[in-house]
Amino acid sequence: MPGPSTRQHGRRGPLDPVVARARRCLTAALAAPDDASEPRAADSLTTVATGERVDALVACSGGADSLALAAVAAHLVRRGDARIGAVVVDHSLYPDSDQVAADAAARCTDLGLAPVTVERVTVEPAGEGLEAAARHARYAALDASARRVGARVVLLAHTLDDQAEQVLLGVLRGSGTRSLAGIPPQRGSYRRPFLHPDLGLDRADTERVCSAEGLTWWEDPANADRAFTRSRLRSIVLPLLARELGPGVAAGLARTAAIAARDADHLDAEAADLYDRIAERSPGRCVLPIAALRAAPPALLPRVLATAAAHAGADALTRERIGALEALVAPRADTGPGGAGPVPLPGGVTARRLTAGTVGDARPGPAAGVDAAAAGSGTPAAVLELRGPARPDHRR
Repeated sequence: MPGPSTRQHGRRGPLDPVVARARRCLTAALAAPDDASEPRAADSLTTVATGERVDALVACSGGADSLALAAVAAHLVRRGDARIGAVVVDHSLYPDSDQVAADAAARCTDLGLAPVTVERVTVEPAGEGLEAAARHARYAALDASARRVGARVVLLAHTLDDQAEQVLLGVLRGSGTRSLAGIPPQRGSYRRPFLHPDLGLDRADTERVCSAEGLTWWEDPANADRAFTRSRLRSIVLPLLARELGPGVAAGLARTAAIAARDADHLDAEAADLYDRIAERSPGRCVLPIAALRAAPPALLPRVLATAAAHAGADALTRERIGALEALVAPRADTGPGGAGPVPLPGGVTARRLTAGTVGDARPGPAAGVDAAAAGSGTPAAVLELRGPARPDHRR
């Protein structure tokens, strides 16, 4: 890859409209209110003096997408609108990865971002694929870098093409609404300016930004490695769809993600409200009345069950495990023998369908969603109990 350019940063003729749109994307992302669901990086930092903090960090790999984002961020720095640095994560997966990282860092410095650091990580797949292990290592490094400089925001350069690939992956997995929502434009301290619903940029746009700024970029060899499903989607499936269906496929899939995200947010809020109303909770344990679960809208039931499992200490559930919990809720005639459980869940949690009188300290009453008719008739109410490992009996 050629060395960093030493060009001037002033205007050289009319501003490319794609560059202008990219700048609007970043300005909007930085102005967006913070996601209250997670603490900001700067909130957990007490050792960095206020004058040494930066507003944001660009995660830059040296590829066209992240280099375009770095160039756009540098424009805001030159205008005095923000203090923005950059961090380059070297995954050490290729023989020349250290040189690629050093070149990317030099480009960010040349653009005027500061501070610019290189974080070297070790990728160790443990029961997960290489992509997932690299992603976990990368985000750990980004989190640490943001805390070190007190950055309020970490900027990621995902594009509409990345979003389209994510939506297709969700479709292929047979996933639900949340998965079809794709990559969130904002989550906690992380913001993805190029996924702006009205202004978003695709991969060709980011290359155009780099060209307009006089920047050359690095091509990640993993992008062409067809051993990865995402690479096959990128190099074969999406180009085929564009040829057969016309341009705009990526933008259309990105719009689908935005619509699905709104729907998923609403369903998640409804499910959280239902869960709060019916759940009897104690440390490592959750009890839900079967009658209330059976009355729940089908779109809410798996969300409530997943929340209860998480409270009991379970790891993330697969669709198959969610289905097993739904079978516990269904009438016995529908589930057949064994419909009462137990159902093992990842993380050592066990789910069982029991009568309320056999569930330790869990005694849900009508206000918690127990079938009032059953309670009035003296018929034991059925409940779903999810219990984590080695939990004390709270009756003692």
